[in-house]
Amino acid sequence: GPRVRFGPSPTGFLHLGGLRTALYNYIFAKKYQGTFILRVEDTDQNRVVPGAAEGIEDMLDWAGIPPDESPVRGGPAGPYVQSLRLELYRQASEALLDSGAAYRCFCTPQRLQLLRKEALRSQQTPRYDNRCRHLTPTEVAQKLSQGLDCVIRFRLEKGVEPFQDLVYGWNKHEVAEVEGDPVILKGDGFPTYHLANVVDDHYMGITHVLRGTEWLASTSKHLLLYKAFGWEPPQFGHLPLLLNKDGGKLSKRQGDIFLERFARDGFLPEALLDIITNCGSGFTEKQMGRTLEELISQFEVGRITTHSALLDLEALPEFNRVHLTRHIENQGLRQRLVRELQGLVELVYGDQQVDPDVLESEYVERVLLLRKGHISLLKDLVSSDYSYLWVRPSVSRQQLQTISAEVDEIGKLVLGLMTRQEAALTVEELNKDLRSLQKQTRETKYSSMMQLLRLVLSGRQHGPSVAEMMVTLGAEEVTGRIHRALSS
Repeated sequence: GPRVRFGPSPTGFLHLGGLRTALYNYIFAKKYQGTFILRVEDTDQNRVVPGAAEGIEDMLDWAGIPPDESPVRGGPAGPYVQSLRLELYRQASEALLDSGAAYRCFCTPQRLQLLRKEALRSQQTPRYDNRCRHLTPTEVAQKLSQGLDCVIRFRLEKGVEPFQDLVYGWNKHEVAEVEGDPVILKGDGFPTYHLANVVDDHYMGITHVLRGTEWLASTSKHLLLYKAFGWEPPQFGHLPLLLNKDGGKLSKRQGDIFLERFARDGFLPEALLDIITNCGSGFTEKQMGRTLEELISQFEVGRITTHSALLDLEALPEFNRVHLTRHIENQGLRQRLVRELQGLVELVYGDQQVDPDVLESEYVERVLLLRKGHISLLKDLVSSDYSYLWVRPSVSRQQLQTISAEVDEIGKLVLGLMTRQEAALTVEELNKDLRSLQKQTRETKYSSMMQLLRLVLSGRQHGPSVAEMMVTLGAEEVTGRIHRALSS
């Protein structure tokens, strides 16, 4: 089967753009019984953030798209961290030096800086002028014996072969005409991206490279490297960018595209996978609510278009509502939600009078089933609107009598209704019943009766409709709250 890889640099958190690249690779691997590899590309040591690599792998696990081979899981083609593969890059550079495909460059940073300034002043794109390409072996030996610093550069040859990209079709970039010879090994012995990704993809047996479209223009350069090594290149497929719905780049500044934030806010990973593929392409259908299994079965590389994917994050709660509903309807997934909700209740209402009954699994499960489709996030159920579910109100008769003198009559009428309502309560039925009960009172207006019942059931003046509260609480709990209020 195919071998594909996701190669993030450990410079921070995994964000939605990275998740999307990882997801396409994962789906491609699973669709064709292949292997999905996580490779940590940490060759720019100045930018490495401690713990970031572990964080990225944790987030892939959280998202439900774990790698088959990785720094943590290991595998036959390790190590899976580039800074642990330096010897491999050194040998590869030596091989290119020996064949004349690469050369040592002794230009100082000052000289390169000057070249840059010159170019910018005359409105040219800065590029290295390939000066050291022409040093003789004697000159090189002499400079090395003086202990001068050097990097290794790759000779870009004119006349690149076109290649067929899985998404963009036939492509080629005459790199030698627009840029100078690129550095492949830096003075500190670390490779640049171009060398490291070619060497690693070769030794890791990567068959397909699915990566962001920002690398499309470098692919011709990478193919020249494959040719210089005499290696068979993988197939390339470049994925269009993920942009804001207004067409701008996703902003990392607000921190609102990092997976940790979505996980912390309680979004389901499935909702994220669904929304980032829904705004892109590569799938037969676009309906909301697709599971990972459905994404895998609907995926075809040939369906990926070159249009940028516009992400509308305002739609995420709606996506989450659909996936949360599916979780609530599934017996096994529902039990996980019950435990999670019990934890949230203790977290939010722990210091208030939470009755142990309220945390019983049956009750919590009933609440979930009844509020299914009404909530976007599980934590909505611990918002103040729903506090009545978890905290039994303490209201006194006196409070109630200021609303209506007929406290006892109303209480008895509703208690009677509850004994009749052993069948499933529904909001529509209850609204009718409450209307007809009010007609049996002597002078209490319907609005006052509702105000009274809302206070008895929730201890609050505002919130969901009385009928909705009664349905969610259930007949037994409603009866208990009325008895307690009447006897206080």
